Amino acid sequence: MLSAIRRCLDLISARSGKPFLMQDIPDGDGATYDMICRADTVGVFQIESRAQMSMLPRLRPKCFYDLVIEVAIVRPGPIQGGMVHPYLKAREHPDQVVYPSAALKGALIRTLGVPIFQEQVMQIAMLAAGFSAGESDSLRRSMAAWKRKGGVHKFYDRMVGGMIERGYTKEFADNIFRQIEGFGEYGFPESHAASFALLVYASCWLKLHEPACYLVAMLNSQPMGFYGPSQLVQDAQRHGVKVRAVDVMHSDWDCMLEELGSDSHSLIPRQPDVRLGFRLVSGLGFEAARRIVGARLQSPFTSSEDLALRAELDQGDLKALASADALMSLSGHRRQQVWQVAALKPAPGLMRAAPVAEPALELPAACESEDIFFDYAAVGLTLRRHPLALLRQQLSKEKLLTAAQLRDLPDGKQVQACGMVTMRQQPQTAKGVTFVTLEDETGSVNVIVWKVLKDRQRSELIRSRLLAVYGVWRRDVESGGAVCHLIARRLRDLTPLLGGLNTVSREFH
Repeated sequence: MLSAIRRCLDLISARSGKPFLMQDIPDGDGATYDMICRADTVGVFQIESRAQMSMLPRLRPKCFYDLVIEVAIVRPGPIQGGMVHPYLKAREHPDQVVYPSAALKGALIRTLGVPIFQEQVMQIAMLAAGFSAGESDSLRRSMAAWKRKGGVHKFYDRMVGGMIERGYTKEFADNIFRQIEGFGEYGFPESHAASFALLVYASCWLKLHEPACYLVAMLNSQPMGFYGPSQLVQDAQRHGVKVRAVDVMHSDWDCMLEELGSDSHSLIPRQPDVRLGFRLVSGLGFEAARRIVGARLQSPFTSSEDLALRAELDQGDLKALASADALMSLSGHRRQQVWQVAALKPAPGLMRAAPVAEPALELPAACESEDIFFDYAAVGLTLRRHPLALLRQQLSKEKLLTAAQLRDLPDGKQVQACGMVTMRQQPQTAKGVTFVTLEDETGSVNVIVWKVLKDRQRSELIRSRLLAVYGVWRRDVESGGAVCHLIARRLRDLTPLLGGLNTVSREFH
């Protein structure tokens, strides 16, 4: 993320003609916090996961310290220590928070009575259980050794006994120690969470106010994060960024901005377009891309043959470019590109630079579904319609709803939906629950698969690329209905339908 932010700041600086640095990002931007509260956080730092997106509308961060808590609380330690719901409840009713003593109030007031950070655990041990500074540091080291199972349990007698001696109830002491044990499964120091929160805010501000620069920076920093180029591009397009395909007449190795002429009639500065780079083309190396750009700078290419000769491309390079639809400016549609480059065999010896004269053969263009298939195979994403848009007529006949149709349904409604599986997660803290994200042409759906269903339909859960889910639609009360999930009752593998996109597309035409 540090690399992505640096790239984004460099792009903004180049556009504005003056340096734009991290410290130039304004603090406390209300629009940025509104975006965070909506969980509109695909591609940003730390708060882009399913768990974080579910927490954001509940916690509703409105200031920097809220982000510090957000980063720290969605961790195995606070979750297993049972700190999340008490904190959310205290946040909703801060006037009802009761502190066990004046001494502990000083340690816990900034987190409303709930220990969230490692430093607070150390303070509690010293203030409530009489730990020395050395003993407290030993406790910290045991919490910090979570990967090696540092043995927090060995402090039980000293901690609980010390608290009881100082007038705290055993129930309270046991509850505090359970929370401390949770930190043995990974909890954050406050300083660490604050450092992360700086990057959370910076990445969110950049995503909101400079979406084109941010997309380019993220694409040029891959692989990283929860989302690949396809999801990042789709999200940027939903936010008004225009993305242009890889093209030998325009692209560089990296993705880049394409500035447009200013619109004197518009009061809002328009974002530049994003041009995809050769780095996304499967099978094309950096050196080949460098030669393409170098030859193009000397003079524009006049044909695929001219490109091949001047950029010294072999059959593998040409095939990769044609498969990626990157020769459209020179050869027309993808089938024509593939046909033309197949005929460009290197000539022997002294004739290597001689043009090849062959009669032109005009091929019919591929159907849309074939183009979409090859987009994903060659570039990893498509700028055409989403694959499920082509299947929607068939899916609608089976009453499978879109993400947009689910969005406004009431809590508890029996529903059925379908989407391409973009993510499967089974956190250690989830007790066997699997979280699945489905994507269609209107957005994404979060699915919860309980362990009993996972055990019964393991094949459908693991193998499906296109998955239909039958279950119950749930709206979370704590988030005011903003957090929604589909609780799965039955799964159905519809992956074979993706192989039928060819037929479906021809029927549409």
